[in-house]
Amino acid sequence: MSKLRGRVVSGMGNFSIWIERLQDHYQRKTGMLLFPGTLNLQLDQPWFVPPGSLRLEGAEYGGTVTVHIVPCSIFGRHAFILRTAANDEGRGHHPQTTIEIATDTKLRDAHQLRDGDWVEVEISDEAVAS
Repeated sequence: MSKLRGRVVSGMGNFSIWIERLQDHYQRKTGMLLFPGTLNLQLDQPWFVPPGSLRLEGAEYGGTVTVHIVPCSIFGRHAFILRTAANDEGRGHHPQTTIEIATDTKLRDAHQLRDGDWVEVEISDEAVAS
């Protein structure tokens, strides 16, 4: 099991729109009805999506953006790291030191999180398909 530790930071709000718009696709991929929004964490070091991770391909929903979906847990809750392929390749809106966590609730409210708070995310070894 690997752990990532980062500080809560404000995001741009893009995933909130896309999670809601593509809710059926994300539910099919994750088995979870995701809250329309992510918790952004700023890590000290770049993080890259492990090979073999789940992906929502742009062609699956008639779009152009591919999203990597990495199962994880945060505060003991099942969750997912969502990262666009462009961000993972270093050509997106976020640096490779930013991860976005999606789950079935608004984590900021559920855990009274504010920008600057430290949060730990666990990624199980089974998170990556072989």
